[in-house]
Amino acid sequence: MTATDEGAAPRRQESVTVVFTWEVTPGKEAEFERWAHGIETAAAASPGQRSVTWLRPEGESRRYHAVVRFADTASLQRWMDSPERAAWEERVKGLGRSVRPQQATTGLETWFDVPRLVAKPPARWKMSLTTILGVYPFALLYDAVFAEYFVEWPLPARTAVFPLFLAPLLTYAVMPWLSRVLRRWLYPES
Repeated sequence: MTATDEGAAPRRQESVTVVFTWEVTPGKEAEFERWAHGIETAAAASPGQRSVTWLRPEGESRRYHAVVRFADTASLQRWMDSPERAAWEERVKGLGRSVRPQQATTGLETWFDVPRLVAKPPARWKMSLTTILGVYPFALLYDAVFAEYFVEWPLPARTAVFPLFLAPLLTYAVMPWLSRVLRRWLYPES
């Protein structure tokens, strides 16, 4: 918990999760795993680092994934900008290559198309307003055209129709599109 200024109520900070992916050179798996253990140990000493989960390749794949959690975006950014991390990135050369894109998420902004490797999440009020812009036209359309067909259904079933239709539409089409259209407003620093 942090307070924004003297006497202000504490504000809960969102943790941030980043997924890093490497394509490992054939025959270099053991060396890569030693490197992975080393960078994990180094990252664990970084303030705000919470956990790392490694996902090893399956089948013919040579892709390793690291799911890394930090207390907040600032902690992640400090680690990403640190000379220690840069030194570890130098050591992995020849063992494999980083596969883009790397993803960073903290919650609702997973609906938003993050413009670069590590971006400060949009302000909550901006995410909320953008979500309202995405939902409102479909709520109007549903009420005007479709709701009358479900009037006879029991309340739980009738209520479930709208979110079952809307959630995939928002996740796969509307919110990524809106986040691209509103990118400069959502992410003024990018």
